[in-house]
Amino acid sequence: MNRTVFSQRLELRQSQALIMTPQLQQAIKMLQLSNLELTDFIDGEIQQNPLLERRERELGDNSQGEDVGDGGSASPTAVPEILTGEFTPDAAEHWQPEWGEDGDRPVDFGGEPPQPWHHRNGGFDGEGRPGLDQTATKLRTLREHLLEQIGADLSDPGDRVIALHLLDLVDEDGYLRAGLDGVTRLLGCGIDRVEGVLTRLQQFDPAGVFARDLKECLTLQLRDRNRFDPAMQALLDHLPLLASRNVPALVKVCRVDAADVAEMISEIRSLDPRPGLAFDPPLAQPVVPDILMRAQPEGGWVVELNAETLPRVLVNNSYYARIRQATRSKAEKDYLTERLHAANWLVKSLHQRATTILKVAAEIVRQQEAFFRYGVPSLRPLILRDIAEAIGMHESTISRVTSNKYMATPRGLYELKYFFTSAISASGGHGAHSAEAVRHRIRALIDGEPPDCTLSDERIVELLHHEGVDIARRTVAKYREAMRIASSVRRRRDKLLAL
Repeated sequence: MNRTVFSQRLELRQSQALIMTPQLQQAIKMLQLSNLELTDFIDGEIQQNPLLERRERELGDNSQGEDVGDGGSASPTAVPEILTGEFTPDAAEHWQPEWGEDGDRPVDFGGEPPQPWHHRNGGFDGEGRPGLDQTATKLRTLREHLLEQIGADLSDPGDRVIALHLLDLVDEDGYLRAGLDGVTRLLGCGIDRVEGVLTRLQQFDPAGVFARDLKECLTLQLRDRNRFDPAMQALLDHLPLLASRNVPALVKVCRVDAADVAEMISEIRSLDPRPGLAFDPPLAQPVVPDILMRAQPEGGWVVELNAETLPRVLVNNSYYARIRQATRSKAEKDYLTERLHAANWLVKSLHQRATTILKVAAEIVRQQEAFFRYGVPSLRPLILRDIAEAIGMHESTISRVTSNKYMATPRGLYELKYFFTSAISASGGHGAHSAEAVRHRIRALIDGEPPDCTLSDERIVELLHHEGVDIARRTVAKYREAMRIASSVRRRRDKLLAL
């Protein structure tokens, strides 16, 4: 009989493994946050950690770590310096543009940067009170405007109740998206009465409000202008034909000639498809740049972090020392030590984040130096690996750094992701062109079309081949559609309508 003998023994092996600690996960998360998201994140950390405090920047404050408040002090890395990178253009050849467009010729960025404009007295009077231009009345909302008309035009209390319920269903565009069945069931009234109240509400200002779809919205505005006739009604009944610019079909269904159709289309274009936005316009969130770039008088560029977006977080060591002396239990001491380590790690991560952003931005400026001097046609093909190899970082780090980060340049405000574009081969296999530069050229060719002619995608391919760009027709069509440029057939119809 065969027997298998098992034995146990103890072995010691050494291995390496990468463990994502909570602190490392926090640092990675902070790297990809925008400046607004970072501010919210820091506020949350300050609320959780009693040893952290935010120091607001004061006018003329250039300090980097002096005593704060009641004996608090900042750790050496608490407040990052305004990191600055300066360099001159390399002696290597510049990628010169093969075409020139207005606004893309070489420009001179020498001299001192423009100083920020300040209003006289800062918009305040001599006593520090807001001036007249700072005390403008608040604009009324769409709901307030309609409520005023309901109170003035509807005298029956029951009709007012119905009108208020319908007003609650109006969206920001001024449309009544929901049906009327819910209102009739809720109020216990007939559908005829609700529709009668709706008809009166649709006569309110602005014209087109309380419409249930686009067709009804345009109809209400045309009736308000006394321009709604059978031909216009037929046009609104065939809005898909209008969207496709099918003029011959519109001439047939409206029973008018092409000149009348063009005039009707011009009338439609003058209407407002979203009348509610005149009172409640969408709020645009301003973009605050993370990096500032300017030209040096002697040549080269200066790249620096925007001091206004750098969080000024301090670790109050004096408060820690005072609380440490008052603690008695081991749990309290462990908690205080853990909070101190977390605070120091946060400050260190903030400094590392600022340093990494500056390194990446400076390298982008160095590799895309021709773009800042000559414009979009000189944009070079660039991928994340190029920057990662140049500064010795991983591609994933570069991807996180360039997400939601903006740089103010002499040519405008750009997201860092903008400078990374794929390559399109040049004719003959020598060199490559940036995809963004090719898209810019396609738009320039279409914008420069003669009034009596449109360029097809095949013709654009031929023109680009003559300029040294090896590109396929389907690629031109993809770029054109991405830029929301209509096809040559659609553009030809638009030009005929304009005539």
